[in-house]
Amino acid sequence: MTRKHFWPLSLAFILALAFSLTGCGAQVPENPHVLLATTTSTQDSGLLDVLVPAFEAETGYQVQVVAVGTGQALTMGREGNADVLLVHAPGSEVEFMDGGYGSDRRLVMHNDFVLVGPVGDPAGTRGLSIEAALQAIGEAGAAFVSRGDDSGTHKKELALWTAAGFDPLSQAWYRETGQGMGATLTIASELAAYTLTDRATYLAQREHLDLEIVVEGDHVLLNVYHVIVVNPDLWPEVNHAGALAFADYLTAQEGQAIIAAFGTQEFGQPLFIPDADKTDADLGL
Repeated sequence: MTRKHFWPLSLAFILALAFSLTGCGAQVPENPHVLLATTTSTQDSGLLDVLVPAFEAETGYQVQVVAVGTGQALTMGREGNADVLLVHAPGSEVEFMDGGYGSDRRLVMHNDFVLVGPVGDPAGTRGLSIEAALQAIGEAGAAFVSRGDDSGTHKKELALWTAAGFDPLSQAWYRETGQGMGATLTIASELAAYTLTDRATYLAQREHLDLEIVVEGDHVLLNVYHVIVVNPDLWPEVNHAGALAFADYLTAQEGQAIIAAFGTQEFGQPLFIPDADKTDADLGL
């Protein structure tokens, strides 16, 4: 399969890039273009707006971000249409690695999922466990909005419904948006509905939402992110050097420090917890 190209290459673009990087002291790599496929939560939260420019200034690489659900990001990796992935569905990631599609997978960070709902909490979910809260929503027939996009958040949500003993897919109160986390939160707010979200995206957008956190802190709501380098043995056209540089940056001291600080000034708490010094077992995976 021929790799799809996303970069609009031109001599003027390359010269402009080289000039700008020379001016800031960064050496231009042989292939400066890195295509990152990642979940919408890393973009909607604003984290990539800080991490990517810092990486580019440090290394001379230029990153194109494709923010999709984790399922779509993994598909891009399987087809050789991305160089590096930043995703949050550990079970699917392990299958990806077992299939030989990735050459390197590293723990980067975590935050958590939270259940948010309309002011007044009509289903009475506040303070319950996540399983009990979903049971209450199902029994009350309260409106629930799902991403429905095969993202890491969507996969987690469906697993939680199964654990709660409900199949919501055929229920009139259950709606799928097929969109990212930011858009799904907006729709849930407009419909006065419940939804499962990562905490970072909710906090980044909460001033525009009529939604409150009703369930949090359950260990099963842990939301773990890994960076995966696409296997160049399968796809020789991927920018392996650039992908490795990005993975190195995310898991090295500078990248981890950016992650640790992100959100503290605006929200009084970090939106992600850096984990490069831990193992999956440390997080209970």
